[in-house]
Amino acid sequence: MTDKKPVVDEQSSGQELSIEQRATVGLSQGAIVRRRFLQHRGAVVSVFVLLFLVLLAFTSVGTVIGGTGKLTPDPSGTRLIVDGFRIPGWWGYTWWERYDIMLPGGAPTFTWWPFSFGEHPFGQDNTGKDVFARVMRGMQQSLNVVFIVGIISTVIGVVLGALAGYYRGWVDQVIMRLTDVIIIVPLLILGAVLGQTIGGDAFLLAVMIGLIAWTGMARLVRAEFLSLREREFVDAARVAGASDFRIIFRHILPNTVGVIVVSATLLMSAVILLETSLSFLGFGITAPDISLGQIISEYNEAFKTRPWLFWWPGLFIVVIALCINFIGDGLRDAFDPRQKRVPRQRSLGSEIGNFFKAYIPGARPGDGTSNK
Repeated sequence: MTDKKPVVDEQSSGQELSIEQRATVGLSQGAIVRRRFLQHRGAVVSVFVLLFLVLLAFTSVGTVIGGTGKLTPDPSGTRLIVDGFRIPGWWGYTWWERYDIMLPGGAPTFTWWPFSFGEHPFGQDNTGKDVFARVMRGMQQSLNVVFIVGIISTVIGVVLGALAGYYRGWVDQVIMRLTDVIIIVPLLILGAVLGQTIGGDAFLLAVMIGLIAWTGMARLVRAEFLSLREREFVDAARVAGASDFRIIFRHILPNTVGVIVVSATLLMSAVILLETSLSFLGFGITAPDISLGQIISEYNEAFKTRPWLFWWPGLFIVVIALCINFIGDGLRDAFDPRQKRVPRQRSLGSEIGNFFKAYIPGARPGDGTSNK
């Protein structure tokens, strides 16, 4: 008697495969990536929150283009202005001018009932400066540092890691020894030395940190290239006459997007903490310009008497770091070409729980299931 069970199993497996791939049949790669990303709740929410924070920071108090960003007397000599071309914002106060203190101790004018923002919703410091304007300017500078460092370090790390992993030999040895030399010195110390050297300029600080923060990215990309260069599709590309440049950037690099995106976003979330630490210690962005870390450093003596001076910069630091981490997780799931299905929707509460599990000892992860 003939056993037909294997035939049934093959048909069943084929049917299951078609059901699993049904969600992406007929869709372009861009549409598949977009659908995967939109089904990641934490990433989608984080995108909107981060965009809101960026728009709020750059439109409220305006921004400065060019110049040194330092305060200089205006032509009449009666008041101070920022050196550079300043695009004004919709908020009526600046981050450097002093105003009459509205409430005792500069307390926030924001109230829940009756609901009102008041003149100074985040409060004022002891000199009368508007804390909302200062926090918005500080968030501008912190975000500028984060994105500049992320772009520079990612480009350098990907290029050097790809060259080391693909060519191996002496190229790999030279790049990895250079990486080891930079890694052995803590990034905080290097950043402090460079920050003290350049004099607290936000743009130069970001460039300098970007030039030394690429080592982790380079090692991860190198490891991926060492594995992928032995695959059959790379051998087929060589046989077809593809150049090394085309093999590296057209065939291998797309298969490392998941690692690159995750590493870049983790780096960017770490950079805002690094910038905060440097500015708090006095080696990052310094007065008269400000950042979130510099605000905390400036008001550290008033922590017990006027805690609202710390609430807002600390809150924005945490929110920005969380948003970048969630966006990176969503992009990893969306761009990874080795992922064969559309991930199930994730619980945002589970994502936040897993984040704190990674950074806070003793915290419990969320109950959501992974889409892996």
